[in-house]
Amino acid sequence: MKRYDVIIIGAGIAGLYASMNLPKSMKVLVVCKDIPWECNTFYAQGGIVTALDELDIPLHIKDTLSAGSYHNIKNSVEILSKESLDIRQDLLNRGMEFDRGESGELLYTKEAAHSTSRILHAGGDATGRYMHYFMMMQNRHLLQRNTLVYDLLIQKGRCYGVRAMVNYRPTTLYANHIIIASGGIGSLYEYNTNSRTVSADIHGICVEKGISLSDMEFMQFHPTVFVKTPFARKLLLTEALRGEGAHIVDDEGRRFLFDYDPRGELASRDIVSRAIFDYKRKTNKEVYLDFCMFEEKWFNRRFPNITKTFESLGYHLPKDRVPISPAFHYANGGIACDIYGRIPGIEGLYVAGEAARTGVHGANRLASNSLLEAVVFAKRVVDYILGSSMQYDNIPKFEKDYDTQLHKEHDKEIKEALRETMWKDVGIIRTKKGLLEAKNFIYDAKNRDIGRLLELRLNTATAIVNSALAREEPLGSHYIEDEES
Repeated sequence: MKRYDVIIIGAGIAGLYASMNLPKSMKVLVVCKDIPWECNTFYAQGGIVTALDELDIPLHIKDTLSAGSYHNIKNSVEILSKESLDIRQDLLNRGMEFDRGESGELLYTKEAAHSTSRILHAGGDATGRYMHYFMMMQNRHLLQRNTLVYDLLIQKGRCYGVRAMVNYRPTTLYANHIIIASGGIGSLYEYNTNSRTVSADIHGICVEKGISLSDMEFMQFHPTVFVKTPFARKLLLTEALRGEGAHIVDDEGRRFLFDYDPRGELASRDIVSRAIFDYKRKTNKEVYLDFCMFEEKWFNRRFPNITKTFESLGYHLPKDRVPISPAFHYANGGIACDIYGRIPGIEGLYVAGEAARTGVHGANRLASNSLLEAVVFAKRVVDYILGSSMQYDNIPKFEKDYDTQLHKEHDKEIKEALRETMWKDVGIIRTKKGLLEAKNFIYDAKNRDIGRLLELRLNTATAIVNSALAREEPLGSHYIEDEES
């Protein structure tokens, strides 16, 4: 029998920071479904927010609440900001190298809806991959790849472990504590910036087990994404570009965003995404991100990865403008939990990172709060586990196993149709009619002969659609349009 003190599902920033903070004396297993760097953390460009100092905490809280349309849980936001100072110090003490100026001072940048520059970055525009590599090096516990969790072993209000495909073989793993750090739901959408591994499997299991998903209508779309690529994951152009002064323009070079909001490019993501979507729909014009105001040497040093990536596509930055579209980026909602990541009603089961709904983000995430939320609440999960003596001796029998055929013959075409439906009907601008059509599509798809993973995706899609139908008024990233407009 394979039994551990802690199993962590996911090897992104939340999973790895939790693992880093668990002592070597504990038997810990971190699992990921592919290679560990195929996760959203690796692709994060902009940076990690921290309050600059004690005086900045109230302002950071205010910015977060404002961006979230005050739908946030204020206590969670206060925890996030206050604990950011200790998190920053811990990362620096452990040796994380953020970008610094010539005198050795930490460099901070500004992004949309922040009232000051408070975002740390590393490698210019490669913060995620720098932090991920750093945490991989800090991890002292077993990390197991090619492990795809397809069931949680829950009985009488307690989670005892997981069932997973390990190198394509069904395997049962037991633990005293299971931390879900599996990320969001990006692969449900036709246009998204997420890793291919982020496919809403665990959320779908939660739906099946009656575990609450909250705020699932609040799906955030990033306004500046290069979507003219055949790959599922589209190319993000970080918000830091606009924070540094890049413009969004139409074919004629007109900065039309000011027609929608006086902050222009620095309005919150939901407003900018909706404005671009609406402007393209009404005018049929192409929309671009324009970098011509930047000096080339500075731009290439500040945004080295974007420069190289787009050079390989034939663009010469900052001279050329790049055509952009909004794309799905981040799930503000997720698995309901308390301030220690505990999942109500299920002992031994926790959640952290994008998979969680901590209440920090409300109706719309403030830029670069995501990496901070992941580490703050992962640490709180660990603190709770270390203060708990909870363990069990008798493991109940789990007779039932799901059909371990993860994929079936027609899954791929149904999955593609689901992604198109979610983008068209459950995307940036929604209508009740479109949401009902999506609901009918999902219902029909669930009644076909489908594999386990597609079934889980459809469970999660149902949760998003039902949440969107339940909220009849627009709020933050949930924008529902009157049928006649």
